[in-house]
Amino acid sequence: MMNRLFAASFALTAPFTLLAAAQQPSVRVEPPQLQGSRPVEKQTEVSVIRDYLQSWKTLDTALNQNDASALDASFVGTARDKLASTIEEQTALGLHTRYTAESHDLQIVFYSPEGSSIELIDTVEYHEQVMDHDKVLADKPMHQRFVVVLTPSQVSWRVRIFQASSQ
Repeated sequence: MMNRLFAASFALTAPFTLLAAAQQPSVRVEPPQLQGSRPVEKQTEVSVIRDYLQSWKTLDTALNQNDASALDASFVGTARDKLASTIEEQTALGLHTRYTAESHDLQIVFYSPEGSSIELIDTVEYHEQVMDHDKVLADKPMHQRFVVVLTPSQVSWRVRIFQASSQ
């Protein structure tokens, strides 16, 4: 009886587990290439990368729901202001956008001596879908390099600068 319950439970949850795993982007982290800055402790590196990857989920939620307040969990300063402006513009047009990251290639390139900021480069592959309600107006694969500066807050690192750059 117990085996049948386990098998039935697994049969019901396995598709959801596989779906959740399929939605996670692949992440490759290069060793830091620090120039003129302090070394990055492993714990700091892990938390910066974790919080940065979470910021992509926050970005997708905010742009998909046209909710600038959702940005507050992961973005501050210039990055938050620019993204909030984008949300305002697409809301005025009656649109929303979905971002689905497929892969991140990350490298930390600077850590300020006082620990108040950390810079990383992310070469990311993602899909961008522009939507009008449930109708897809545009769906395009993107390959973009971002320069990102994060600053620590009370409990996490937040994105302060989120700038697409030419490769």
